[in-house]
Amino acid sequence: MPNIASILKAEISRVARKEVRAEIESLKKTSVQHRSAIAALRRQVDQLHKELRRAAKAIPAAKASLPTTGAAEEGTPRRFSASRLAAHRAKLAISAAGYGSLVGVSSQTIYNWEQGKSRPGKKQLDALVAVRGMSRAEVAERLG
Repeated sequence: MPNIASILKAEISRVARKEVRAEIESLKKTSVQHRSAIAALRRQVDQLHKELRRAAKAIPAAKASLPTTGAAEEGTPRRFSASRLAAHRAKLAISAAGYGSLVGVSSQTIYNWEQGKSRPGKKQLDALVAVRGMSRAEVAERLG
């Protein structure tokens, strides 16, 4: 009788190994497919990064070849003074929030600029120059 039990045990383990081997093979195949898909996506991402770098290098070269007109494009530095900003806002008689909406920044940013805690960037300086060129009526029209 122990012989039948050991034969039965051996047969059960053989069948179980066979089933597990079949399952593992299918899992290995899907794993290989996933790994190859991931590698292809990585290559695609690398290619896109290279194209982006090439395009980024091409844009400044294209901008340099364009003819420039006006003082802003010729490299005239935009000057900024915290006290002049506060005086201009007072002259227009508008709140910091209103002035900020004209420039495209928050009211807290306007306060920080006026107190000299921070300085505007190039885009903000250009926007400040545009606001400086507006009359009181134009400002009221844009805010109102």
